[in-house]
Amino acid sequence: MLDHLIYICDDEDGMLRYLRKMLTGQGFSVEVFSSPLLLLRNLEESAEDTPDLLLLDMKMTEMDGIETLRRVRALQPSLCVVMMTGHGTIDSAVEAMKLGAFDYLTKPFPQEKLFAVVRHCLERSELLEENRTLRREIRNQDDPGPIIAEGDAFREVLDLARRVANSDSSVLILGESGTGKEVVARYIHRNSARADRRFLAINCAALAETLLESQLFGHVKGAFTGASQAQKGLLEEANDSTLFLDEIGDVSPSLQAKLLRVLQEGEFLPVGGTKPRHVDVRFIAATNKDLEKEVAEGRFREDLFYRLNVIGLHLPPLRERVEDIDSLARHFLKKVTARNNSPVRHIDPQAIAALQAHDWPGNVRELENVIERGTILAEGETLTVAELPVKINQLPRPAPTVPRAGGNPVSLREAEKHQIVLALERTGGNKSRAADLLEITRKTLARKIKEYGLDSNDGQGVP
Repeated sequence: MLDHLIYICDDEDGMLRYLRKMLTGQGFSVEVFSSPLLLLRNLEESAEDTPDLLLLDMKMTEMDGIETLRRVRALQPSLCVVMMTGHGTIDSAVEAMKLGAFDYLTKPFPQEKLFAVVRHCLERSELLEENRTLRREIRNQDDPGPIIAEGDAFREVLDLARRVANSDSSVLILGESGTGKEVVARYIHRNSARADRRFLAINCAALAETLLESQLFGHVKGAFTGASQAQKGLLEEANDSTLFLDEIGDVSPSLQAKLLRVLQEGEFLPVGGTKPRHVDVRFIAATNKDLEKEVAEGRFREDLFYRLNVIGLHLPPLRERVEDIDSLARHFLKKVTARNNSPVRHIDPQAIAALQAHDWPGNVRELENVIERGTILAEGETLTVAELPVKINQLPRPAPTVPRAGGNPVSLREAEKHQIVLALERTGGNKSRAADLLEITRKTLARKIKEYGLDSNDGQGVP
């Protein structure tokens, strides 16, 4: 409780001296104000050294306590205020409580009562500050970071996501694996009225049906062997917040029916339970499956599909976002170099061109992996095309690069030797990087180099 700053405002000098003596004797820092206007001016001008508690008298000549409280709340809404009132002004104290005062003391009050109210008020202030800190941390944890949208395709998706964020309607996000469905879900949550609550997510395809049911709905004690105590599920933990159901297309028919009840009625039964539990959850679901086809073929409930698909978002694959690849690559470079303490700071323009020409079956997730791999292999501050996988940098390419004899194809042995020479030239003779480009082991490359005599100094080898 030490090091707390307490303000006292009362136009009776005797009361100010009494309170200052009592509180400084307990180790508090105290500032006194005999005028409400002086108090308000101090609160308005002193932005850094703000009080933890204000003791405010109800009856003062210059301005009454109620009006002073209103102005204090406007300046510092979270300040803990305790009103001091004499006999016959209890109604005013009640009004002050309605305006946000924490408590009131009726004069004359013993010092034990004063200390108890001050202690409770400061404890409440500390809890509120901890709560604000935790909420800030939650928001930071849920922050997906910058979302790259240089081209129209993804910009339109983000625009719609931002517009629907503040509603409580369910959202269904469709797209190939790796397109950023969870990133968009977090973006919606962060821009919603539930942003100060924790974003919860579960991959429905990663768990067996019984385990998924227990994770979602929780269970009562004795619900199954080993259930020695009751456990809340994600639905209860996500109350008043957002629950992201990834790979919803993989949920079994029986669980689909239970999820439908939550979406329709806002209630569910925990595993083994008989009493419904009520929740207020905003659902965002995602899948890489064609849910309309799944519905048509009887594998997904039509009513659940329409409950989830109030707002539908379709994420374009990365091959349709060529304009975004340059910025995405540089974003991932910054991210992975910071994480891995890598010296790489730049991406060669030829490497960017190769990235833009790739069809990215793994989408954004694949791009991030490629950039991380490249920063590990790169020597120096620039990631070049040599550090990209063969399927992206187009090594090997036998047809145009393999030498021909009189217009006829050369032997496979000559073709293989030529590709090894190209890889070694491309990597400046670095055998580990050359082996990686050729997608063979370093041991195999060393054997091939020896076999083809590429480690000799007869003019045909590679230094």
